Amino acid sequence: MADEVALDLVELRHLKSIATRPHIINFISSAIRTLEKMPQGDATAVSTPALLHDKPVPFSWDQDNDNVKLSNEAATLPIPILATTCTPARHYEMLGSFGWEQNNIDVKIYIYLKGVDPENIEAGFSPSSFHIKLHDVEGKNYKFAIPELYKEIVPGRCRVITKPEKVVITLVKASRDYWLDLKFKEERPMPMPNWDEEPDPLAGFMGIMKNMYEEGDPEMKRTVAKAWTEAKFGRNP
Repeated sequence: MADEVALDLVELRHLKSIATRPHIINFISSAIRTLEKMPQGDATAVSTPALLHDKPVPFSWDQDNDNVKLSNEAATLPIPILATTCTPARHYEMLGSFGWEQNNIDVKIYIYLKGVDPENIEAGFSPSSFHIKLHDVEGKNYKFAIPELYKEIVPGRCRVITKPEKVVITLVKASRDYWLDLKFKEERPMPMPNWDEEPDPLAGFMGIMKNMYEEGDPEMKRTVAKAWTEAKFGRNP
């Protein structure tokens, strides 16, 4: 065995003398140091970086490409493959039935589902939208979202709580405005009444209503237009 070690050292030193790539030189140097430290006659002490499998990997030096060339035997050694698992995509059903109410502070949305686990709720809020996903409710997954709310909310103060027979979503209003709907709807401008359509003895009162309409917000414009229409058709049956 000592003779074999000596021959290996001679071969490795020769390879080191012709090697040019740093990592190859380091590789060979490590093998030389290991063999030099091995007690003579100890046939079980060899452990070099080349022992990547149960037996040494045969290789030769490819001088043309300045690289290590594996033999055909080494090229066919099995390569370990890590096992991976795939999580199937969740299937969601859209929640179309819900109730809601409001006050000056917030809007509450009620989703009527029994047995919802708080740990299986995923919710997200932004100033103008929210979404919620309910996982594993009697074997089903549900989702519900409003991508554009009627008015803005305060995301950091919104919350979701569960009760035995329902889920309650609380949206905290950014302002105390009254919501006509949960979803944003583009408001069409109300047609301006024709104040001068016919003579009216209550011209002073109509002038006040005209100013209220021109200077008011959309809600005021709707109120004035409705009052004017009712007054007009009330006088002319």
